[in-house]
Amino acid sequence: MQQLRNIRDHPDQFTALVKEIPLCSEHNAYGCNVDHFFSRNYPCSYLSYQILYDGKDIEVLLERAKYILRKIKDLRERSKIKKSNKGSLLLDASQKDVLEISVQEEMFQALLSKVHQLQSEDMLKKRELPVAFVTFKSRWGAALAAQSQQHSNPTLWTTEMAPEPRDVSWRNLAIPFKVLLLYRTGVVLAASLLTIFFAIPVTAVQGIAKFEKLKKWFPPAIAIELIPGLSSIVTGYLPSAILKGFIYIVPFTMLAMTKVSGSVSRSKEELKACSMVFYFLVGNVFFLSLISGSLLDEIGASFAHPKDFPSHLASAVSAQADFFVTYILTDGLSGFSLEILQPGLLLWDGMMSCIYGRGTEKNPYLYSLPYFRAVPFASLSFLIGMVYAIVAPLLLPFLVGYFCLGYIVYINQIEDVYETTYETCGRYWSYIHHYILFGIILMQITMIGLFGLKSKPAASLATVPLLLFTIMFSEYCKIHFLPSFRHYPIQNAVENDELDEKNGRMDFNSKNAINSYLPPYLRPNELMDSELRFTQPLLSAV
Repeated sequence: MQQLRNIRDHPDQFTALVKEIPLCSEHNAYGCNVDHFFSRNYPCSYLSYQILYDGKDIEVLLERAKYILRKIKDLRERSKIKKSNKGSLLLDASQKDVLEISVQEEMFQALLSKVHQLQSEDMLKKRELPVAFVTFKSRWGAALAAQSQQHSNPTLWTTEMAPEPRDVSWRNLAIPFKVLLLYRTGVVLAASLLTIFFAIPVTAVQGIAKFEKLKKWFPPAIAIELIPGLSSIVTGYLPSAILKGFIYIVPFTMLAMTKVSGSVSRSKEELKACSMVFYFLVGNVFFLSLISGSLLDEIGASFAHPKDFPSHLASAVSAQADFFVTYILTDGLSGFSLEILQPGLLLWDGMMSCIYGRGTEKNPYLYSLPYFRAVPFASLSFLIGMVYAIVAPLLLPFLVGYFCLGYIVYINQIEDVYETTYETCGRYWSYIHHYILFGIILMQITMIGLFGLKSKPAASLATVPLLLFTIMFSEYCKIHFLPSFRHYPIQNAVENDELDEKNGRMDFNSKNAINSYLPPYLRPNELMDSELRFTQPLLSAV
């Protein structure tokens, strides 16, 4: 709430995203229906709207125009160099470049003419989408409209608080509401298949960690014993390193899945990816590593005798203590080293610079903090630490060192490396809080099983109320605190409005929000600033 007050001048606090807009029967358009609907139902607070359009053709033409513009600039630079060097052959080549430049300029002007034609008001009206950003005169009006049901049919005039303009996922806004269910079902199926097939490398890694089984499956591995110390490296460090290499690609795969699930903003995509990655890691890295020694037998026993699950979990946890100590060390040393060096992103950016010429642009692309990768891995390490706090306390000093090193690394990355692409406003804390409580509950279930294995039934029964109190505390937090992470309280909206009225900035902030949600294909860009710029104005918000 304090952060929302600090950034109260942001346009998203005055704007609501409206989807599933019915077609106006009188004018056969969506835009006029938006104006009529909100002028009638919100006469005191409604200010303006920005309808969205199907701009795929415009985006394709703009990309082609950018490519041609880069080509013209390269030809001009090459022509200048050749003119500065004397020689008949170079002068002839320079004249050819001049002819090529004139041809490219004509193509560039033709593309801009097509863009201007498609950006005309008459053409855009034919490409309207049932989606609009509606701007209000106050935060109170925007919060009230965004968090209310607008129509007796709940699938029409659906509203929500608009994301920041820089956070909007424009490509997903064009996805029809009826198709979203298919997209999300496909994402769930794809994530489930990835989780199932990932069990193969995890089981293989655990086979390496157990040398006796490795010799049974792969007899030539006996030769490893001939070299002193090699068997310890192969069965100790190598499994963790291989597992870390496999799961490195998982966050990016999950993020790619969420991008096609229809989220209206990049922040929501990363929040979904964060949860998907965490539960993937818990299922495949934690649980599967515990039971991979006798996978089918353990799963069958847990389903056949659910009361014995705590004892099975406790025995499996105790057997894998060495593996998880090594995993924490590997993740801390190699993971944070790779985070500082950024070899993957450096290689990717180099490839993009060579292929697409990204390095020649005035505003090179900067990467944002990968919450979808950093939060789940840190949460998994915390979960491992909570579970092993009573089973193998020796792991705790390594875990403390892991978090201290991670703190230093990410403070540097946040301040000096990553760019802020959207304001989180603490939205990730509700997820982290849930992950922490999940780890505590898992630890308490392990305690019940561990005391049972130690033949201490009184201690095991005494832990059950602790487990129940933790679950009750989790539900208490969901009821009292979680809604504040999902809604914008009207009380806070009114208080922020009153602050702006005292400072005389209410009208300025609300009017500033009107043109903040122009789609990218209608905004002025580098093509307009070039020597061959297109001088016609772009369409502004209504």
